Amino acid sequence: MKKHYSSIISNGFGVFASKEFPKPIQKIINHSYVKLMGLDMSHFNHPSSYPTLNKLFTRAFVEPKEIMDDEKVMISPVDALVTDYGTIVDGKAYQIKGMEYQIEELFTEYHKEATKAVEGGEFVNLYLSPKDYHRYHTPDKLTIKSLTHIPGKLYPVNFPLLRNKKNLFIENERVIIESEDRKGRIFIMVLVGALNVGKMVVTFEDSIKTNSDIKEPQHYTYSDLTLDKGELFGWFEMGSTILLFSQKGAFEPKLEINQKVKFTQPIGEIK
Repeated sequence: MKKHYSSIISNGFGVFASKEFPKPIQKIINHSYVKLMGLDMSHFNHPSSYPTLNKLFTRAFVEPKEIMDDEKVMISPVDALVTDYGTIVDGKAYQIKGMEYQIEELFTEYHKEATKAVEGGEFVNLYLSPKDYHRYHTPDKLTIKSLTHIPGKLYPVNFPLLRNKKNLFIENERVIIESEDRKGRIFIMVLVGALNVGKMVVTFEDSIKTNSDIKEPQHYTYSDLTLDKGELFGWFEMGSTILLFSQKGAFEPKLEINQKVKFTQPIGEIK
């Protein structure tokens, strides 16, 4: 099977973004990107300090953020825009208002029980633009049960595609992380790949190689893996989307569509 054009473009951009140019040139590249995208660098190192554009994409905070320890509050795992949220009904969620999809197809056969478990629960879509902080953290203390890497396309996940491309999340490459919350209830996070670099790093699973020559789904299970609330577990190399799914009665979102949220900001109540 030939690579989709979106993967080819992403590979090419990835080579450029990962290349360490001579310092004067790299300085121009980094500063141009910061200015073009309107990055807020107040909590990060100076743009010139990053040896590649990719290092700038995946920048870490200079000072770690304080994590809210209230067990009844779920925090945003990322800096992002809330493109949609709501209740899962008849196995359906929405990539954006008016564009439904089947969760069973998103989760695939590896997470059949999870598909049943989140019926009547809540979904939240968090879109990371190219100017956002690209690292992702756990929104609550979670015990990781399994992970599935689904190879796929790398269409952009911006508003024009969300509104017009049916099953966008299902066609795109993704990483599905199935976990349990403090009370043993199912909680799913789905990392969705997107155009350009197209890579998703998961710190607890080195085998994950996204936007690669892997053609078949890769599934991993874990017996003793718990991540604390706010713990870093990876990053996107360029902007993308994280989807959150909770079991019925476990979580009540406190959000607005098109609301901008920041990592550590409360996004709802844990029941």
